[in-house]
Amino acid sequence: VQLQASGGGLVQAGGALRLSCAASGRTFRMYPMGWFRQVPKKEREFVATISRNGGRTGYADSVKGRFTISRDNAKNMVFLQMNNLKPEDTAVYYCAAGDFNDSDDYTDYHYWGQGTQVTVSS
Repeated sequence: VQLQASGGGLVQAGGALRLSCAASGRTFRMYPMGWFRQVPKKEREFVATISRNGGRTGYADSVKGRFTISRDNAKNMVFLQMNNLKPEDTAVYYCAAGDFNDSDDYTDYHYWGQGTQVTVSS
């Protein structure tokens, strides 16, 4: 499966962005999906995950209550709605397709999009 993330940009603290990830291939619905983020010189950080049918979601503590992950299997899309953004949310955000539901471990995800930059100004 090939993934392409979009929707990043520059936003003020307290603002919102919606990231999208478009997937190719008929097997999209077979994959749990995740969002991760990375800043320079730091490891890739788990943000959110959603199960194959969208029935289960999981979030990093740092984004819980502010971010919402969702998917549309009919359109091969996964989304990350980010509200009440903070400067510490600044990072490159990646969508990924994984092997296991509920995983927050980036090594369980084997297909990655190219990343989209999110910058939150204070």
